[in-house]
Amino acid sequence: MKDSTPTGLILVVDDTPANLTVMSEALTDAGYDVAAALSGDRALKQIQHRLPDLILLDIQMPGIDGFETCCQLKANPDAADIPVIFMTALSDAASKVKAFDLGAVDYVTKPFQEAEVLARVSTHLKLRQLTQSLEQQVAARTQELTNTLETLKQSQLQLIQQEKFSALGGLVAGVAHEINNPLGFIAGNLDPAQNYVQDILELLARYQQHFPDPGDDIGDYIEEVDLEYIREDLPKLLVSMREGTNRIRAISRSLRSFSHADGDRKMPYDLRDGMESTLMILKHRLKATEDRPKIQVMKAYNFNREVECFPSQINQVFMNLLANAIDALEDDNQGRSFEEIEAQPNQIFISTELSADQQSVVIRIGDNGTGMPAAIQAQIFDHFTTKPLGKGTGLGLSISHQIVVKNHQGTIEVHSELNQGTKFEIRLPLMAP
Repeated sequence: MKDSTPTGLILVVDDTPANLTVMSEALTDAGYDVAAALSGDRALKQIQHRLPDLILLDIQMPGIDGFETCCQLKANPDAADIPVIFMTALSDAASKVKAFDLGAVDYVTKPFQEAEVLARVSTHLKLRQLTQSLEQQVAARTQELTNTLETLKQSQLQLIQQEKFSALGGLVAGVAHEINNPLGFIAGNLDPAQNYVQDILELLARYQQHFPDPGDDIGDYIEEVDLEYIREDLPKLLVSMREGTNRIRAISRSLRSFSHADGDRKMPYDLRDGMESTLMILKHRLKATEDRPKIQVMKAYNFNREVECFPSQINQVFMNLLANAIDALEDDNQGRSFEEIEAQPNQIFISTELSADQQSVVIRIGDNGTGMPAAIQAQIFDHFTTKPLGKGTGLGLSISHQIVVKNHQGTIEVHSELNQGTKFEIRLPLMAP
């Protein structure tokens, strides 16, 4: 039974009009759309306008023959996968081998049986449809696997971030707690100690007033211990001890602020607290060493409002960027003398400001190092290690990117030029979306 629904476009190429008519009628009766061409040149021009689903191609034609036509078809990326069936009077083995070498899917010799040709056409069209369907399934499956792999990478990064920062936060919180115990004891005893010292010094002063001649033994000892210097210096020592405890208390507060545990929802947070606590933790790396002067930190806080965020995650971003800046400056110092570095000191720049649209805060963290090439900048947030062995995991910037972009719907960009330093620019929405 004839199927009235066309099942594909067939291009018939033959230099004999009678052959074209016979083959076209047979294919049309079978339900196919048919296009015809009397030469290889015309066939190549026709496929530029519409690609057929299958080509029936004669070999012996004027101009370019069927072999050359097939060769040019296969060289065209758009037409390369169109099945070609040669229909020719040539029946020698060499012609058949050459046809299949050029990419033909079948070879029919003239005179042909109409039913045989239609059966072969139907078979190769079905094979092509199956191939295309399989390719689509493979492409879809490949995309699905790619998406799954990306999801796994993101999940891995998130786990690394959570475990790394959880461990660091627990350690920092524990250290802060341990500091607070002896600190509270010392601070609590400073006031009574200062009162006791003042009472003893006052008692000594009254003894000296009422007994101006203490005798040789006591007089010699007073000179030996330099009593006047002790009376002058001891109150100063107590004041400096109080300043020291205040300093330790400030460090403890910074540690607690840095290790603040995030909840399920974002909360208002003063970014200055996070930046200052991070700088406090990194202060030992900023101090002067025997190889270089201290690293100068230039701050310009022009934004003084709270931002809805996950504080500990944002603190981790600050830690990653500031630690990377210090690493970069220390690497740049290799081969430079103390005097050379002092003449052009290492500097880190930190600034905050409200964005032009007043919807986000802009945080910039940069350094005056040698910068980085464009190739590194293009891959700076990828999941790969840019640090040498022993210098960290190299995942810090990938994790920072995920925290800012995925978790806070913000943006993070890097701007760097060789010998001009590197600057990271972060934009965080003021309100949680």
